[in-house]
Amino acid sequence: MKVTYGKAISDALKEEMRRDSKMVIYGEDVAQFGNIFGLTRGMLEEFGPKRVRNTPITETAIVGSAIGAAETGLRPVIELMYSDFTMVAFSEIFHCVAKWRYMNGPEFKLPLVIRNASGSSNGAGCEHSNTVESLFMHAPGLTIVTPSCAYDAKGLLKSAIRSDNPVMFCEPKLLYQSKQEIPDEVYNSDYTIPLGLADVKREGRDVTIVAVGLMVPRALEAAEKLAAEGIEAEVVDPRTIAPLDKDTIYTSIRKTHRAVVVEEGNRTGGIGAELAASFQEELYDELDGPVIRVAALDVPLPYNITMEHYAIPDVESICKAVRAAF
Repeated sequence: MKVTYGKAISDALKEEMRRDSKMVIYGEDVAQFGNIFGLTRGMLEEFGPKRVRNTPITETAIVGSAIGAAETGLRPVIELMYSDFTMVAFSEIFHCVAKWRYMNGPEFKLPLVIRNASGSSNGAGCEHSNTVESLFMHAPGLTIVTPSCAYDAKGLLKSAIRSDNPVMFCEPKLLYQSKQEIPDEVYNSDYTIPLGLADVKREGRDVTIVAVGLMVPRALEAAEKLAAEGIEAEVVDPRTIAPLDKDTIYTSIRKTHRAVVVEEGNRTGGIGAELAASFQEELYDELDGPVIRVAALDVPLPYNITMEHYAIPDVESICKAVRAAF
């Protein structure tokens, strides 16, 4: 069966709601309207207003109340709509969500998932198109997940909901309508994907491309183009940004001896900057050249769609970066 990324998110939520009566969903426009992208449509009717409810547009209150709900036995999955709006609740997420379980010991659980639609979206403008994962990488205690395909989105979301640790679940908006062929017996099984485990999406021998979120399918397309030129690129998807599966990524780099990091977020202070620093420190003798970063331009993302596309890495910019690694 062909499954869209958005349907995978929706199905994961429904299956977990049916499995665990302590799970609740609330946030901006998730009930009657069914989420701005339609991912929670029908859930109010199935699960009722006590378990699926709208909130005022007050992100600090949404996150703060979810902390209390998680502390007292529920499993809240909250939606802040766009990832940009996590900034409104930054203090709650950075100080409370990320730190309180660590501060209070192992008997203290905080099973909370913060869902948000991340990244560019064809003309939403610079206040609705940010990729925020790198900002929250600086918050120890917070698990950060960015799936790149429908199969991963479903399995990772189910694991996030079942986790007793807080998870920020970032969903690239431009992937919602992307489709993936998944065998019925696999998709309809109660499968999960462990948090903190990267995936090699394409085997290769010449260069490792570490791609995140929306950039994974673009990196795979770039790898096919490069193969026609005689360059075999290995594409690794971290899937979980924090904690990071260094073992899988480092095994790939030790094989290829070259590394390119591709992300949708801005270049300065981004995921690529952190990964490049780690590779240089821990794999210096394995690298045959500098780690190359491919990222969005350091500009507020333009409202004009043509300019927006120019600011975000595309297949050719990935190919160009890989060629420069040789």
